[in-house]
Amino acid sequence: MKKNRLYLFGGLLLLAFAGFSFTTFTDSMTPYVSYQRARQGDRIVQVAGALEKGSYSYAEAKESLYFTLKDPKTKENLRVRYKGVKPGNFEDAISIVAIGRYDDKTKEFEAQKLLVKCPSKYQGAEVKTYS
Repeated sequence: MKKNRLYLFGGLLLLAFAGFSFTTFTDSMTPYVSYQRARQGDRIVQVAGALEKGSYSYAEAKESLYFTLKDPKTKENLRVRYKGVKPGNFEDAISIVAIGRYDDKTKEFEAQKLLVKCPSKYQGAEVKTYS
């Protein structure tokens, strides 16, 4: 009888741990979403797009970078504000991923992190073969 209670207690403890792990894991995920979904601003998300040329400005005193992302598929725009140091070669970015939350007051996506993909210096380079 005591052995059955021990197994039951162990099973319940394992089930509680699995439930806690699952809810913690889903809360910490930051999914890629559309600009329209990001504007709902209910959680931290990731949005990706191309830098609209000439749309960025950097305020050094505030360490704030402002720019517009353009979705290549839908041609929709999203204004982004990033507080931090401007990433190197930002102007040459092929694509940018902004991680953060939309602010209804400022009508801007507040990025906490930026992932910037720049063209490779090896892209299109000829490879020499030696014989």
